Amino acid sequence: MASTIALKRRITSIKGTRQITKAMELVSASKLRRAQEQAQLSRPYGEMAASLLRRLNAISEVERQPLFKKRTVKTRLYVIVTSNTGLAGAYNANTLKQLTLGLQRDEKDKVKSQVIAIGSKGAQFARRLHGVDLVAVYPPLGDHPTANDVRPILDTIIEQYTNELVDEVNILYTKFKSTVVQQAVTEQLLPAPTPESDKQAEPLSNFEPDVETVIEQVTTRLIEAQIWQAVLESLASEHAMRMMATKNATDNANELIDDYTLELNTARQAAITQELAEISGGAEALAG
Repeated sequence: MASTIALKRRITSIKGTRQITKAMELVSASKLRRAQEQAQLSRPYGEMAASLLRRLNAISEVERQPLFKKRTVKTRLYVIVTSNTGLAGAYNANTLKQLTLGLQRDEKDKVKSQVIAIGSKGAQFARRLHGVDLVAVYPPLGDHPTANDVRPILDTIIEQYTNELVDEVNILYTKFKSTVVQQAVTEQLLPAPTPESDKQAEPLSNFEPDVETVIEQVTTRLIEAQIWQAVLESLASEHAMRMMATKNATDNANELIDDYTLELNTARQAAITQELAEISGGAEALAG
């Protein structure tokens, strides 16, 4: 059994850790409300942007446009959204697992792989991978991302694709479903996937003033909307998973404190019993 002094030190240390995790839980809960609201409000716009890109891709006139050219995939670019810090449960691990599965398929199919990392956790992981080219690293976009934060990422993606340095672009992020459910997903950005049915492409057949003008002005904005939505979904997921992780850490700290307090009380009682036994033994010896 540990000494009472060691047990007191452990309890004090765990109480300090509990104070930190409790504060982090409250901060994440506060940030989650705003992030969840942003992600849910912009989700219809992001889904519509993806739908419009698919429908544009079904029009024969756009095949001449650089962002819609389909090529045999020899190099694939992955854009991964992670965090800068840990203590967020499986938030980073789930996204990096998705990346690993994609890289394994590429290696099997003899396809080169490139990575653009948003967040240092993804960058640290990509640097350790053999045969993977880390194209760029961007810091997390913070709790209040703006279009100016997303635009450098968008410019890099478009430059890589239009210069034919990559033949396909996928974005990997964590989709927010609820406070307790988040899902790591992979979505194709470029070239835009074709519609699942021809019926989806029927409404888009006329262009004003012309195809080139529409494609040039609209396509980049639609891709930007998809990246923007991925960032918002990831931000909400990160706060939700960090809130749950720190809550579990706080609960575990409470359990440890209770266990060590019980052990401390048992040790004290044992010490008192031992002292009483020694006193009684000494008194009997004197009396004899």
